[in-house]
Amino acid sequence: MTRKKDADLTRREFMKTVGLAGLAVAGAGGTGAIAAPAPPATPAKAATVPKRKLGKTGVEVSSLCLGGMFDTINNQLLLKQALKWGVTYWDTAESYGNTLSEEGYGRFFARNPEARKEIFLVTKLEAKGGKLTERLDKGLARLKTDHADLFFIHSLTGIGELTPAIKDWAAEMKKAGKFKFFGFSTHTNMEDCLLGAAKLGWVDAAMFTYNFQVMNTPKMKEAVDACVKAGVGLVSMKSQAGRPGKHEVGGEVKLEMVDRFLKRGFTDKQAKLKIIWENPNIASICSQMPSLTILSANAAAAMDQTKLAREEFDSLHRYALETKADYCAGCGKICQEAVGGAVPVNEVMRCLMYHRYYSEPELAARLSHRRAHAPGRGDVGLTPLKVPGKAGSRQREEAGKSAGLLDSLWRHGVRIIYPRGIFPG
Repeated sequence: MTRKKDADLTRREFMKTVGLAGLAVAGAGGTGAIAAPAPPATPAKAATVPKRKLGKTGVEVSSLCLGGMFDTINNQLLLKQALKWGVTYWDTAESYGNTLSEEGYGRFFARNPEARKEIFLVTKLEAKGGKLTERLDKGLARLKTDHADLFFIHSLTGIGELTPAIKDWAAEMKKAGKFKFFGFSTHTNMEDCLLGAAKLGWVDAAMFTYNFQVMNTPKMKEAVDACVKAGVGLVSMKSQAGRPGKHEVGGEVKLEMVDRFLKRGFTDKQAKLKIIWENPNIASICSQMPSLTILSANAAAAMDQTKLAREEFDSLHRYALETKADYCAGCGKICQEAVGGAVPVNEVMRCLMYHRYYSEPELAARLSHRRAHAPGRGDVGLTPLKVPGKAGSRQREEAGKSAGLLDSLWRHGVRIIYPRGIFPG
């Protein structure tokens, strides 16, 4: 298939050519397509990705969001196809590709100026870098737009970080027309951040880790309910619940789960998206989709109207229980306290997740370097370790720093117990 034909696939051709379950897994790099039997008759598909209301903003956004943590500059055809399939909620950040993600989106808008009107655009800044107005202006310039539809404070770890000064700044930027709505993203202490946001009254939306591993805990349910009542729009990320470990876990349970979903006509990766969409209060799922294959798989799952059966909910729940010892929920407290705050354990696990589960060693290297050298972090003992990969030797060595972070845990006496033993070993 030529690149031009790839980009110009119509939805009908796409759905006819590849069955829902015959597509590559969603959200995990380095994995190929999963063969599946022809899917049984299902309810009619949506013409494009459906939309949902984003809390009190009242804005209808696509239920699938294009996460910009990939090479947007060299994937312009993918951006075009995302728009064509109705993936009109696009997310990016200053830190993604060290501003290159924003530049890629900006290049697309420059070439397709009418497309900007169709896109609900989100960008993010980490507050600790200061100079928010200056950095926001530079980001908007890279994006080739005069405003973002939604702005997030990136990687919030506690609601106290949304200071009165941040509140005043957000109000000033709204008044200046630089963004319409304000919120935050969080990988850490998500429940506490959401509960706090519900009480503040000036947070419009939040993007947070929400997947089959964490969605059913009492505190997460309480936090989501509080935000819904307060009108805070909710966006899920980390939908695949990637793990930091090397080893495959939950063998028999996973095989049973995969087989069950394939018989229904979709993959287990698509089922992990669909179980999130079962909650009508989640407006969208932000997913990293760096290839047309992954984009098409996720879009197909969003368009498909098949509901999960009770047995399929139970199957995912059993898998969650089987694999929970190998999953970092990002609480940032228990492990951190065990090493006296010397090591950002949850951030280490996040780097390892990208490195080992998503097969993104260079991304893991960038994250680990940025976290390790952030103000106030101190020295967490980065040890260069060579790792396998397609990148050059220097890049592989840099990627190994994410694994080297875990060595510092080991030196501080932390042993992470997984079902198959102690890690690292």
